[in-house]
Amino acid sequence: MQIDDTDRRILRVLQREGRVSNAELAERVHLSASACHRRVQRLEAAGMIRGYVALLDARRLGVPATVFVEITLTTQADEVLEAFEQAVRRVPDVLECHLMAGTADYILKLVAEDTEDFARIHRQYLTRLPGVAQMKSSFALRTVSETTALPV
Repeated sequence: MQIDDTDRRILRVLQREGRVSNAELAERVHLSASACHRRVQRLEAAGMIRGYVALLDARRLGVPATVFVEITLTTQADEVLEAFEQAVRRVPDVLECHLMAGTADYILKLVAEDTEDFARIHRQYLTRLPGVAQMKSSFALRTVSETTALPV
């Protein structure tokens, strides 16, 4: 699907303000409300817009620590990768899991209350992930830049 500059303006606004009304969105992107609504529906149907979420404040919810865990597997056989990926999806504290090129096979981003809570997550979940040969954890000291907005 081809998108034009108007579609890009719509996507930029919706990425930052997903709860904006259609009337407000239409005004901001210089369209009629009905034309704007049709474009948003088209973008949703094409999968350009996957969904809408509320972004929560980890600190206020009691999980201020962000931890990145590099995982190296014993092998990269398909069955080992699949078993690992199925198991990691069930770890409630993991926000992201990425298959990597480079020294680690996967990198996880997870949240914890503090170092003691991370020790619990490590003991209860991470050490039980299948096929893991090595793990290296790093605590983020401060978030310098963070966004969910893609460049459109």
